[in-house]
Amino acid sequence: MTSQIRLDVPLADLTTMRVGGLARDLVEVHTSEELIEAVSSADTEGIPLLVLAGGSNVVIADEGFAGRVVLVRSRGVEPDVTDCYGAWVTVAAGEPWSDLVELAVQEEWVGIEALAGIPGSAGATPVQNVGAYGQEVASTIARVEVYDRQTRRREIIPVADCGFSYRTSRFKGSDRYIILSVVFQFKRGDLSEAIIYPELAQTLGAEIGARVPMTKLRDAVLELRASKGMVLDEADHDTWSSGSFFLNPVVPTDFALPADAPTWATDEGVKVSAAWLIQQAGFDRGFTLAGSRAAISSKHTLAITNRGDATTREVLDLARAIKVGVQTTFDITLRSEPTLVGCEI
Repeated sequence: MTSQIRLDVPLADLTTMRVGGLARDLVEVHTSEELIEAVSSADTEGIPLLVLAGGSNVVIADEGFAGRVVLVRSRGVEPDVTDCYGAWVTVAAGEPWSDLVELAVQEEWVGIEALAGIPGSAGATPVQNVGAYGQEVASTIARVEVYDRQTRRREIIPVADCGFSYRTSRFKGSDRYIILSVVFQFKRGDLSEAIIYPELAQTLGAEIGARVPMTKLRDAVLELRASKGMVLDEADHDTWSSGSFFLNPVVPTDFALPADAPTWATDEGVKVSAAWLIQQAGFDRGFTLAGSRAAISSKHTLAITNRGDATTREVLDLARAIKVGVQTTFDITLRSEPTLVGCEI
């Protein structure tokens, strides 16, 4: 193996939650070839494997990871722009997502402008079908290039076979596929996609269905995310989180909900605001358990935050308390959004 292996590497600094123990060993890779080599080498040796890039949607146990962590630092954005087919853009897995969104806005590639400010890497976005403010990556992804650990081959998976639905895909919860790059197909233009998210429309002073300059929409999204502690800031502990800790649950259409519960109709049923459920169950902004260094964000009830030196156990204890409280109050089971490594709620 050509990449240098480091031993006993702290993982907390490699995640946005900033919790977690040591990796038994870690290797940093900068190309798809190095990534495949690191993964296949671990598989051949029977070493447990964890692939990290931006570390924005993961919570790692205090005990760390007793295997090999592959840190993906591949970079590259290769556009193929035509008048007929728009922009086909191949993006390396390790490319920072926020940088790609900024480039898309500058180059007038339409479709991800509402996903500004989301931390993490481009290669992570297909895993949970990243979305916000009415957009999701599934609407612009054309195909995903992966390394299949079962066949030990590079494969191209077209969007129709990615299994995209609300915050999930065929890649989530599976360690079979290692994402190498993502190909996006964007329309060209200087106006955003139609606005469908009421809070964003209100911030912009626009009607639902309106289109606005992409730069204006991006700025509004960044303003909204910052107000909720969802834009990374070293000095702001409200941003020391994994983003939204819980998914908005979907319940049957005949489920008895309070009349004032914020809901959205979906093909699967009725989606309910997890933030509203959490707050109504008695967990307000800033809530913490006695003696804990983990707390609900002071800006947004969906984020569990590290107030400086929290442990994973403290984060999960708070998550369990919230989950039990919502279950008791509403008979609704919340599901966690981040990947939990070596731990569970």
